[in-house]
Amino acid sequence: MNDERRRPYHKSSYSGSSGSCVEVSEGRSVLVRDTQNRPLGHLEYSREAWSLFLVQVKQTPL
Repeated sequence: MNDERRRPYHKSSYSGSSGSCVEVSEGRSVLVRDTQNRPLGHLEYSREAWSLFLVQVKQTPL
């Protein structure tokens, strides 16, 4: 298994108590997975793409 896949994950600070959460692992790339479906794997993004995504999310009104 690649070391990139053994990195620790943390839950999104926006995840609620409903169990509908995402977990993120940051390193050379950013790995994102669904906490309820961990065995299905993860999505992988470049750090630059993830940063742009976060900027857009923070600018979007709820």
